[in-house]
Amino acid sequence: MYKKFAPLFIIAVIGALIGGSLVLGYGEKFVSKNIPQSNVTPAQNLLQAPVAQAQVSDARNTPIVRAAQAVGPAVVGITNKAYARNSFNKKVLVEQGTGSGVIFDSKGYIATNNHVVENAQEILVSLSDGRVLNGRVLGADPATDLAVVKVDTVDLPAATFGDSDSLLVGEPAIAIGNPLGLEFKGSVTAGVISALNRSLEIGERKFKLIQTDAAINPGNSGGALVNADGVVVGINSAKISIAGVEGIGFSIPINTARPILQSLIEKGRVVRAYLGVGVMDHNTAATYGYELKLDKGVYVIKVGSNGPAGKAGLREGDIILKVAGIEINSVADLRGAVDAQAVGGKVDVLIVRGGNQQTISVLLEEMPSQQ
Repeated sequence: MYKKFAPLFIIAVIGALIGGSLVLGYGEKFVSKNIPQSNVTPAQNLLQAPVAQAQVSDARNTPIVRAAQAVGPAVVGITNKAYARNSFNKKVLVEQGTGSGVIFDSKGYIATNNHVVENAQEILVSLSDGRVLNGRVLGADPATDLAVVKVDTVDLPAATFGDSDSLLVGEPAIAIGNPLGLEFKGSVTAGVISALNRSLEIGERKFKLIQTDAAINPGNSGGALVNADGVVVGINSAKISIAGVEGIGFSIPINTARPILQSLIEKGRVVRAYLGVGVMDHNTAATYGYELKLDKGVYVIKVGSNGPAGKAGLREGDIILKVAGIEINSVADLRGAVDAQAVGGKVDVLIVRGGNQQTISVLLEEMPSQQ
């Protein structure tokens, strides 16, 4: 069969080749007549250097880019080192963790979180220009999770603090820090301001925080939350780490942080008023195996005799309902209400004693430094 039709097959192939040659020749003639030819092959085109642009387009030079350029150089890495015993039972400095910080004064003052520098025997500060400097903690405040670190140098790039009270839900939010350590230092993530004045209870404190969906990961703590104007509006502090939950991070409002940082610089601590009582709410009672039968308020289990409450006449067994007109239903509520008062001021405390309500005026004093 193949032999019989071989001549026809050969003719068909030759015809196709001739026709192809005609088409190719015509195509070449058409191309050379209408389109200028180039001596550069496609491979050479790929290897050519890109043409430098005179300026970045507005489409690329977004507020996020400008904010990162303005604040990024002021964001540092903070490495916490502490002594531990090695296998030879010798004390050695080991790294406990790495966080972030924000330079807010060119003379070397850095804002960060208390938990970033807690229990540190040595602090190393990694600047954006590659330098690594020794730092020292000027003061820390566990109650607000803020701290100030100082490095002995000047002319550092410093970020500008903005006004967190003017924030709008939905406006852009940019987080700058060192997620997962210095390997990813200066990382920029972007999102929006998700909510304002979020109440978060941590221990015996209640925090009013900014919520954002800009990615905040371990190592971002102490870094900057920046708005589209390129000013710092918060100090990144926490995120909710639960399986299935993404995009819920929290930042300490800069208007809350500003007076705390100032007090830490000047006094090394934050001066607060105190009431001088030990109390239980439903949660703390359950922790110790008790059950409180209270519809509202907190139960007084201890009164310091030389404290403000003891001097004013509060007793063990009293139930505190309000402080300065603020309803008290948890230990965190009481802490927050007292923290908001000035040292040396008088505050009305509404209590229940023996089934009857009464108001006691308490002269608040400065919390002893050891408390």
